[in-house]
Amino acid sequence: MINCTVASGEPIADERDVELGAGILSLHDAILQFGPGKRNGRRVVFTNGCFDLLHPGHIETLEAARSLGDALVVGVNSDRSVREMKGAGRPIMPERERAEILAALECVDGVVIFDEPTPQQIIAALLPDVLVKGGDWASDQIVGREEVEAAGGKVISIPLVAGHSTTAILEKIRKLDVSSGTDRQ
Repeated sequence: MINCTVASGEPIADERDVELGAGILSLHDAILQFGPGKRNGRRVVFTNGCFDLLHPGHIETLEAARSLGDALVVGVNSDRSVREMKGAGRPIMPERERAEILAALECVDGVVIFDEPTPQQIIAALLPDVLVKGGDWASDQIVGREEVEAAGGKVISIPLVAGHSTTAILEKIRKLDVSSGTDRQ
């Protein structure tokens, strides 16, 4: 089952006046739906990432994160912030498409695209009950840890799923292109 709706069922415009699809929220609307004063007893979980090429490792991590609460909000790096982190040629998929794919997953209740280098602003505003990051992040490097723990929340590191990574997928594609004689950039 795929869940592609938000509470209002209407597309939402973000701060850049771009019409967003169902499940893709501006920070303002995410706070209205999932902020501390709007939970009505629900336990809100937050995680974030680039999610450039969605793979089984992403799905398993998102499902594990969702199992820790009643609602999962996912922060997605904007195209600009992905380029800053990953370099030229990334992201492969535009931010809007990455967000739409995530919003269509049953385990995801809302997606917020952020342009800053980190999701600090989203985490500080939402103050999720649980902040989840992949096991590749050192405990002391998890952005938002201080805010979440100060508000009584938990920070949980989920082990990475072995054998799955966007970098590995891209390397495999490059090797196929080289062996077939295709010149791709």
